[in-house]
Amino acid sequence: MPAAADWITLAEASEILAAANIHFTAETIGGWAREGKLASIKLGGRRYVRRHDLRALLVPPRHAARDGEEQQTVLFEDLG
Repeated sequence: MPAAADWITLAEASEILAAANIHFTAETIGGWAREGKLASIKLGGRRYVRRHDLRALLVPPRHAARDGEEQQTVLFEDLG
């Protein structure tokens, strides 16, 4: 089970994203949580999300084209 420090408020989540130049309001993040797109808990009327899950949103996507180019090069080496 995640430690209590791993759970952050929606306002804190918004601030973390803003620091990475990704601007979403706490209300938007709360909407993701209510829709099940982001794991959350609700305590005392406040919703919390996991810091780790939020940071996972900051990881740049992998470039499939680059991976595909490398594979294609290997495919044609035998023809050389």
